[in-house]
Amino acid sequence: MNTFLDIVASALVLIGSLFALTAAIGLVRFPDTISRMHPSTKTQVFGLLLILIGAGIRLRGNVDIGMLVLAGLFTFIVSPVFAHLVGRTSYRERGLRADLVTRDEMPPEDEDDDDL
Repeated sequence: MNTFLDIVASALVLIGSLFALTAAIGLVRFPDTISRMHPSTKTQVFGLLLILIGAGIRLRGNVDIGMLVLAGLFTFIVSPVFAHLVGRTSYRERGLRADLVTRDEMPPEDEDDDDL
């Protein structure tokens, strides 16, 4: 049984590492900030969660599993907030390519909007 769990843990870590590699390649290859948000949030978080699950299976019964769970939860909670703030800032600073945007649903801002 231990050998089977070690193989499953190794497979999860390997697949998670491939997702992280895909996210890194996407960050380099995509043309603008809005496009880069997808690999930096979704793919990277999914890869990290797979790696943490694999490490948790490998460390079964150890007290360090609590830290793995906390790291996964923190990443899962913070990633959407990070993506929203980066996307919003990029839009406001005109850091996106207009030829890639098919529809702009954000209302124009007032110049006196200093609430944030």
